Amino acid sequence: MSNTIGFLGGGQMATAIAKGVVAADVAQESDLTFYEPSSGQQMKLKELFPNCSLVESAESLFGKANRILLTVKPQVLSDIAISLRPFAREDHLLVSIAAGISLKKLTSWFETDRVIRVMPNTPSQSRQGAAGIAVGKGVSPSDAAWCESVFGAVGKFIRCTDEQLHAVTGVSGSGPAYVLMMIEAMSDGGVMAGLSRQTALELAVQTVLGAATMVQDTGVHPAILREQVTSPAGTTIAALSTLERAGFRSALIDAVMAATKRSQELG
Repeated sequence: MSNTIGFLGGGQMATAIAKGVVAADVAQESDLTFYEPSSGQQMKLKELFPNCSLVESAESLFGKANRILLTVKPQVLSDIAISLRPFAREDHLLVSIAAGISLKKLTSWFETDRVIRVMPNTPSQSRQGAAGIAVGKGVSPSDAAWCESVFGAVGKFIRCTDEQLHAVTGVSGSGPAYVLMMIEAMSDGGVMAGLSRQTALELAVQTVLGAATMVQDTGVHPAILREQVTSPAGTTIAALSTLERAGFRSALIDAVMAATKRSQELG
């Protein structure tokens, strides 16, 4: 039981995390136990993890695992949390990825302070995720280390406060959608300029990947790296001028703030 990881929900984030922990040898397939009411999703889970266990109720999940990831949407968790309370024991570690749901609220719902909040993101499915982790008062160092090993298996993580997780949601939780929209727009621009859709998309994807890797590998501020590729009277400064007139940077800042505010509202 100590090695079993329980997943309350078997959707995209749950499968991404499960793939990561198996690939990183944090757990074996046979250690994974899911409670997922959708029969269609149950079939997908068995295809992905043939040796995993599927249980028929949340009560069975809590009975089988003492480390449980609450991998459902915040609206769902708020609807079902009180019904789950009788199943939570003192030896359960509960890890919630529900946006906006505070440690204080989780502690109240489950009557335990052995809770951890995590804000991961969808690139976790490619083991390139970014996550913020906030721990409850009752979480031991070994509990925290285990949680970090799980989310370290699917990308990078930072330790932060419960309140800071709202901003983490705005930057990295919702952030992949901003970048995907930018890739889509860059690709559209390439098509408008005469490239084939496939060529434009490949170039846009690799450019975003390359720029991000350059920042990560060098540790140099992106503004400095941007200056290094901006020649006087060249093509790049012409493009940047257009982005500035369109409010590109301010739009992204506003997007981060809007997602942060929505995370606070969900809580």
